[in-house]
Amino acid sequence: MKRRDILKGLTLLPLTGSLVSKAAITLPSSPPKKPARDLFKELGVTPVINASVTMTFLSGSLMLPEVLEAINSTSHDFANMYELQDKVGAKIAEMLHVESAMVTSGAACAILLGTAAAITGTDHEKIKLLPNLPGPRPEVIMQKTHRYLFDQAVTTTGAKIIEVEGPDEMEKAFNDKTVMALFFNAAEKSSITHADFVAIAKRHSIPTFLDAAADVPPVENLFKFQKIGFDLVTFSGGKMIRGPQSAGLLFGRKDLITAARLNHSPNEAPIGRPMKVNKEEMFGMYAALKAYLERDHKKEWEDWMQRTKYIGTQLESLHSVKTETVVDPGPANAYPSLNVTWDSSKIKITPGQVVTALKNGTPSIVANSHGDSLTIGVVLLRPDQVDIVAGKVKTILQQAV
Repeated sequence: MKRRDILKGLTLLPLTGSLVSKAAITLPSSPPKKPARDLFKELGVTPVINASVTMTFLSGSLMLPEVLEAINSTSHDFANMYELQDKVGAKIAEMLHVESAMVTSGAACAILLGTAAAITGTDHEKIKLLPNLPGPRPEVIMQKTHRYLFDQAVTTTGAKIIEVEGPDEMEKAFNDKTVMALFFNAAEKSSITHADFVAIAKRHSIPTFLDAAADVPPVENLFKFQKIGFDLVTFSGGKMIRGPQSAGLLFGRKDLITAARLNHSPNEAPIGRPMKVNKEEMFGMYAALKAYLERDHKKEWEDWMQRTKYIGTQLESLHSVKTETVVDPGPANAYPSLNVTWDSSKIKITPGQVVTALKNGTPSIVANSHGDSLTIGVVLLRPDQVDIVAGKVKTILQQAV
């Protein structure tokens, strides 16, 4: 599954790539230390360079060294998982300035657990029966334009989604079966603002949940939505926070997090039991969030911009090739990429064909195309891969002259 058209609505920034030299750019070229055992080769799995965006089918993003250290250093001892979730959750809540938090097996799991929490509270009989509660199905309110693939996590709990358009319809949708209102932050259109959505739900004493899975950077988004008043918020752990791909964050109101935990592993047989998080992932998610919050985000952004300029300079040495740095306005995938175009009468290959050639090459590189444009993502490249991507794209275009 590909994320939304990553060029749609992009803000174009002029690129003075022809003035940028490699000497002016810091591009550490040393690759990671080679492991003693090459499991990719042993299993016949093709390693991929991700010149696109964070996508689950491409294993999310690469874990930070701090995360790998946390995983390796905690894998040699057992831990009581209730205590670990207590301690990790408390630290995460402290870092995010919220009442309570927990580590989940990704944002989709967080949506399921948040919905389950809103349905059951701490009622152990309801937790045991979910998703087959007697009586009418619980209802979750969503804007019609916010319906998306991952709202299946809501209906997995047995809940029914009620679609609304505009504040008036939302106001009228509440009844004694309503348990939650869900806001998909990356939706292309909203008929109700964040603030109005929260205010309407609060008037009916119904908790609100915001799915912001891929919505950092900017780092401020980790704090923005609980300030607006959302009761629960989720972010993916394995995207730009660069924690374990199978981990996520759920945070917000203490009573709801308590209920979500009761619906989750290591409790025996609740609906979230199959979505367990191991101890290494909990330690790893804690380390990832800590490292992300402490990062110099301005410097990181400047490095990404330098990468687009450097690759652009290499490609603009070819006749008719033009490049622009493009910044997705977000809220998801809000970071710079490089947009590449050329005169098809002089370079006889389409962007789609370049994408195929990159994917089928050695190493395999995943990029994107849209119409007459090739888009090269830079934020997920290791430093040593910047030159590789620039060289491969340049070679493919040269061969098509």
